[in-house]
Amino acid sequence: MDENDEDFMREALALAREAASADEVPVGALVVMEGAIVGRGFNQPIGRFDPTAHAEIMALRDAAARSGNYRLPGSTLYVTLEPCVMCAGAIMHARVGRVVFGAKDPKTGAAGSVVDLFGEARLNHHADIVGGVLADECGALLSGFFAARRARTEVA
Repeated sequence: MDENDEDFMREALALAREAASADEVPVGALVVMEGAIVGRGFNQPIGRFDPTAHAEIMALRDAAARSGNYRLPGSTLYVTLEPCVMCAGAIMHARVGRVVFGAKDPKTGAAGSVVDLFGEARLNHHADIVGGVLADECGALLSGFFAARRARTEVA
């Protein structure tokens, strides 16, 4: 773990809270290059009517647009939840060098929980993976969101 990982994850958590305030699953992500945030995103598939509008994809799109390049070599992507298969693929295509995530995703995680695409030797790009950064805080945000959603559904 790098010395700034927790600070950047706190920034990703702030983005996750933006998602929650829009009634989206609270996942936030950001892309960092040379110590500066170059891309931000949070989950928006419901509001955008876009199944690809996951936090990681939104952050990668933002970073690519700002840098003028769809490849982001040497970058680090911070995300509050372990990436899914779709996001892992996008991360690889963008040539992200490092992924730091908070909570594990036992249902769709593609960085070791369900599958480990980043460890698949047959793929042509591999990012370094660091999991569990502020995992309790990231997990609590998700758990609280889903508990509140279930409570609303039970009342309705």
